[in-house]
Amino acid sequence: MDFAGDAYRMLEAVRAQRPRVHCITNHAAQAFTADVLLAAGAIPSLTLAEEEIESFLSSSSALLVNLGTLDEQRLKAIELAIPLARDLGLPWVLDPVFVERSETRLTLASALLAHGPTAMRGNRAECGALAQGGDERAPLADKQAPVVAMTGQVDVIFGDDRELQLQNGHVYMSQATAIGCALSALIGAFLAVEKDALAAVASALLVWGVAGELAGEKAAGPGTFRPLLLDAVHNIDGADLMERAKVEERIS
Repeated sequence: MDFAGDAYRMLEAVRAQRPRVHCITNHAAQAFTADVLLAAGAIPSLTLAEEEIESFLSSSSALLVNLGTLDEQRLKAIELAIPLARDLGLPWVLDPVFVERSETRLTLASALLAHGPTAMRGNRAECGALAQGGDERAPLADKQAPVVAMTGQVDVIFGDDRELQLQNGHVYMSQATAIGCALSALIGAFLAVEKDALAAVASALLVWGVAGELAGEKAAGPGTFRPLLLDAVHNIDGADLMERAKVEERIS
């Protein structure tokens, strides 16, 4: 597989097709998530209003469900959006933020997995909390989440008896708010233009990781990193991806 070439092809498809990703996400992540989607060429929408969910999803290409701040309005929006996304045939991404910190979140995320997200993205602690018997890959056991991206110092993506490991990124990505949340939305944009879910998720992570490296080389710290990351996502090209991609594939 030409990981860098495929990632750039999908990024160019996002830029050309401008898919709309409807993001039910947390307070802290909303503005940056929207900016990342715009920088990549996609279109964000963020409404939580019960009376608007159907109309916004009907004109969207993908859905993100992020559990970062669980108030009543978001819970109701999630309840309405997931079955509607499935009826519309939209890919959707589950981001189980902090499920390891709250039994309420863990119960909700487990219930949402039963609705079959196209992909789930979480860090190792979040994936581990949702796992059975301590195996972070357990959400795959009954195909509740066909593709799981477990992000960290090394990103691991697994599904369809395949596993990819990506080692791109920068330390500042763990030192700024909403970096992971915005990545989950970017995954939604890639799923909107690519039917191979594992390839779409891997490509989004590769673009994000390489953009992080490009931004980190210019940043003075986490404060300057965030706007430079937006610029990097906007300007990244195939040569950047080809030169920097650090991807390994394992087939079981």
